[in-house]
Amino acid sequence: MTDTSRDDDPVAPSAGDGGDGDDAVDPSGTTPPDTDGGDAADPLDTDQSTGDASGDSPAVAIAAALGLGVLGPLIALVGGIGVFALDVVFELSLVAQLVLTLFVGQYVAFAGLAVAYLAWRGLDRSGIVEYLGVRRPSLLELGIVVVGWVAILISVIGISVIIQLIGVETAANQSAEVALQNPAIVPLFILASFLVIGPCEELLYRGVVQGRLRESLPAAPSIVIASAIFALIHVMALTGGITGRLTTVAILFFPSLIFGVVYEYTGNIVVPSLLHGLHNAVIFTLLYVSVVYFDELEEMAEAGATLLPV
Repeated sequence: MTDTSRDDDPVAPSAGDGGDGDDAVDPSGTTPPDTDGGDAADPLDTDQSTGDASGDSPAVAIAAALGLGVLGPLIALVGGIGVFALDVVFELSLVAQLVLTLFVGQYVAFAGLAVAYLAWRGLDRSGIVEYLGVRRPSLLELGIVVVGWVAILISVIGISVIIQLIGVETAANQSAEVALQNPAIVPLFILASFLVIGPCEELLYRGVVQGRLRESLPAAPSIVIASAIFALIHVMALTGGITGRLTTVAILFFPSLIFGVVYEYTGNIVVPSLLHGLHNAVIFTLLYVSVVYFDELEEMAEAGATLLPV
């Protein structure tokens, strides 16, 4: 994240030729805008390079981040109940159920909550875009997406080996189970990874939760706390015993850390969104290929599906 602290010191007028400039008056009667960008301020007037926020405390920031992180899944849960009720009444197709669930559970519960919170804090559209860092990725940032995914892959392989050596079981991911039982809808999951799941979850958990923490805390604790919140809320998307669920949450913590580091480094919410989408899409693709073409790979695909941050 970039240093956006405000410099409020007034700039003295420059002296003109042949005078001291003390009484110089702008002929237009207005002060020309500063175009060098040096005084650009964070929309909420915070210094994220040091983690200081005017009138705020770390405890308040952590409480706000935790509340937002938990509220999103609760809204998604209520929305999911609504979709289930519609299915009971109208007997929706599987595709219709999936589309409605993604719309309510992602666009409304995650992205909608993120935007609504920032609007509640007084930011307009341009302020929200600036706060989140929404911009087209550069070639360097696209390269960071690839490097980030490789880092996730290496960490996941290492963690999986350790888990196998220990002999601890992991929980199953509900989305992965639906995909395994209905491979025809996996392409929809792949598309949704980039257009829905990645962007919406990153808007809330990196853009707002981690961003809120950065207003009062340095980068490292902000990333760790936001990653822990993100991993923990996935308990609701898992099936199995408590040990398996906690093990899976611990696994998901590491990709989440990488998402957070990438966002902190680039200051561009689009970059972790693409990384998140790529990570999910690769796993869904592995599921599809294993189920449709290579039955012997299905067990490996199921194991990989544990790592879905969905």
